[in-house]
Amino acid sequence: MDPARGAGAVLTIIRTVAETGSTNADLLVLAVDGAVDEGVWLRAERQHAGRGREGRNWLSPAGNLYVSTVVRMRPTDPAASGLALIAAVALDDAVGVFLDRSGSTVQRWLKWPNDLLIDGAKLSGILLERQGPAVVVGFGVNLHHHPDLAGRRTTSLTAVGVPVEPDVFLEVLGDSFARWLQRWRVEGLGAVRQRWLARAHPIGTGLTVRSPDGEVLDGLFDGLADDGALLLRLASGERRVIHAGDVFHL
Repeated sequence: MDPARGAGAVLTIIRTVAETGSTNADLLVLAVDGAVDEGVWLRAERQHAGRGREGRNWLSPAGNLYVSTVVRMRPTDPAASGLALIAAVALDDAVGVFLDRSGSTVQRWLKWPNDLLIDGAKLSGILLERQGPAVVVGFGVNLHHHPDLAGRRTTSLTAVGVPVEPDVFLEVLGDSFARWLQRWRVEGLGAVRQRWLARAHPIGTGLTVRSPDGEVLDGLFDGLADDGALLLRLASGERRVIHAGDVFHL
């Protein structure tokens, strides 16, 4: 039996609203109150208070995907930090389905912890928030539009010639996420980590890391630690383990 489709896989249920502040914020309240089960996805056609990591504003015009789902941590689950990698590989797989169908030759790769880049431009953002055993995983994917951001290239699937409607994309993403979540529960983080590394930029890629306390480090990508943390090789030869921070290509 394929462990990615083994016993215990959750049923994907999709709820769509025309507009809300933030699907992550809404679903987190519902999850804490016990009003939603694992496997439910909440999608908004528009958000007026979308958020990225570290409280950044996430522009949310109609036509892109804004969606969140909830994972309820079980006593036997691996560490919740692995969900960041699960979200990344699930999204990468979903995008790959549509790129492959179109015959597109664009290059895509993952940047730690869970940014998906197409030809070096940012396609998406993922935000995880936790309250007790409930972890809400939010996705923002540029399907038809992409913002103009100073100092950071962005793109959309439409911009690379692969237009996809949000509801169609979400069906594929929901299935991909459920499969990787189940695989993580059966096999642990190792399989997810291996898949993430296979889709990442090459070992030795130059990176700049800006930590939450403002420290800036330049170095070379040196893989992932067993727990999914970023490994950065400094010019001195020291290997730093990064658990949080913004990562940029040199």
